[in-house]
Amino acid sequence: MRVRPPFLDDIAGMAGGALSVVAGMREEIHSVVRGAVDEALRRLDLVRREELEVLEDRVAALEAALTVLERPAIAPATAHDAPPDAPPPVA
Repeated sequence: MRVRPPFLDDIAGMAGGALSVVAGMREEIHSVVRGAVDEALRRLDLVRREELEVLEDRVAALEAALTVLERPAIAPATAHDAPPDAPPPVA
């Protein structure tokens, strides 16, 4: 059976430690960037998608209601509304 030199164990340990440090740095960088982006978006005063969808639904409902209100009312026909050459209305 071969005996592994101790310096290989040391190198493996350092490599493992370096990987964990890099992973920790990655998480820290992700956290800092995410915080900076969130803060920039807050300063821009943007709306979230959910709020925009609710607003779009409200605008669509108001437009539909406005369309109904803008339609001309159809008045019942009376004798004086008929053209002069039309036959008299049946009673």
